[in-house]
Amino acid sequence: MIRIDVIKERHNELLEALRKRYEENAEKIVKSLQELIEKRNKNLQHLEQLRARMNVLSKSIGELYREGKREEAEKAKEETSKLKQQIKDAEDKQRELEKELTDALSNLPNMPHSSVPVGKTADDNVVVKEFKGKVILENPLPHWDLATSRNLIDFEKGAKITGSGFPLYVGKGARLQRALINFFLDQAGKAGYVEHEPPILINEASAYGTGQLPDKDDQMYYVCKDNLYLAPTAEVPLTNIYRNEILNEEELPIKLCAYTPCFRREAGSYGKDVRGLNRLHQFDKVEIVQITTPEKSYQALEEMVEYVSSLLKMLELPFRIVLLCSGDLGFTSAKTYDMEVFSAGQNRWLEVSSISNFEDYQSARLRLRYKSKADKKNKLAHTLNGSALALPRIVAAMLENFQDENQKIWIPTALQPYFGSEYL
Repeated sequence: MIRIDVIKERHNELLEALRKRYEENAEKIVKSLQELIEKRNKNLQHLEQLRARMNVLSKSIGELYREGKREEAEKAKEETSKLKQQIKDAEDKQRELEKELTDALSNLPNMPHSSVPVGKTADDNVVVKEFKGKVILENPLPHWDLATSRNLIDFEKGAKITGSGFPLYVGKGARLQRALINFFLDQAGKAGYVEHEPPILINEASAYGTGQLPDKDDQMYYVCKDNLYLAPTAEVPLTNIYRNEILNEEELPIKLCAYTPCFRREAGSYGKDVRGLNRLHQFDKVEIVQITTPEKSYQALEEMVEYVSSLLKMLELPFRIVLLCSGDLGFTSAKTYDMEVFSAGQNRWLEVSSISNFEDYQSARLRLRYKSKADKKNKLAHTLNGSALALPRIVAAMLENFQDENQKIWIPTALQPYFGSEYL
C-alpha cells in the first residue's frame, strides 16, 4: 500500500508512477487523495479541540461547585452534554474518513521502480537475456496430445471429477510431478531458503496483507461458509508469517520456501492459451520469498533471478529473462522479471516464473517492520517473491522439447535421481 507520506510529500512522483501504469485518471486520483487526507486531518484537529475543551470543562465543574458558583457549574455541565454528542459525531466521521482513505489507498497500485521500462502491454516488455537449451525434435507433438497418448495426464477425467482446468496426473505423469517438487525444494534448501508447509486456506487479513484483496478478489476461490480463500500462491501464507511483527535487522534477510497447490479462477481466460497445461485452475508450485532491508532488496531481486535461472539451466530448457514494462506490472510489484521457457510443440514462450520486488508495499499493509541497527527506529521491510518453479508449463516444455521420434521423453540429468530413470 502506498504510504500517506508519499502522497503528501512525493505527490508528483506518485502522479508520474500512475501515468507510467497508464492510469487514465491519474491527476484526479492524486487530487482526491490529497483532499481526503486534508479532510481527515481537519476533522482530527477539530476532534482534538473538542476533547481538549471537554477536559477543561470537566475539571472546572467541581471547582465551580466548591466555590459556590452553582449557576456557572450547571452551564458547564450543559456544555459538556453537547460536547459529548459533538465528540461522538466527530469520532464517527473520523472512522468513516479513515476507512475511505484506507479503501482508496488499497486500490492504488505500487509505484514502478525507476529501472522499469515504460510501456503499455506485454509487447513492450524487454528481453534481458536468452539461453539455449535442449530441443530433440523439430516438430514435436504438443504436450496435450503426447500426455494423452502416453497416459500421463487425463484431462477428460480431471474435468469429470471437477471441471476444465483441473488435470488428473496418472502413473509416470504423477511421478514426474513429485520428482520436480522434490528437486525444486532440495535446490531451494541448498540456496538457503527454509522450507515450510503452510496452510493452503487463508483468511481475509492474509489476502489483504499481500495485496490479493481487493485487487484479485474475483480471481480467488472463496469458501463462503468459513470466510476463507484458497491460496493462489504460497507467497500469501509465507509472507503473512511475519504480519504485525517487528524483526531485528540482524535477522534479515529471511529466506522462505514452500510447495503448495495453487488455486486461481483465471476468469476471462479463453482460447488457445488455455489448452492443456497452459493455464490451470489448480497447479503445483514451489515458491521462494525474501524479507530484507530497503538497501538490499534490489540486490536480492537479482540474486533470485540468478537462482531461478540456475534451475532452468539444470533442467536444460531453453529460456529467456524478460523485464516487465510499467503497464504490464502486477498490481503490487515495483519491479518484475518473468522467466519464460520455449515450448517447441507450440512454437511459443511460456511464463514459468515471476520474480518481483514489492519494496514496502506489502509491508505497509502487513505492518511488517524491523528495528534498524543504526538508529534503533522501526522501519518497513521490503518483501520479494518468485516462483521456483511453477510446474505445469515446465512439464509442458519438457514433454515437447525432450520427446523423441518414438514418443519417449528424456529426463534431464539433474532430475534423473528424483525420477528414477533416464526416460519417461
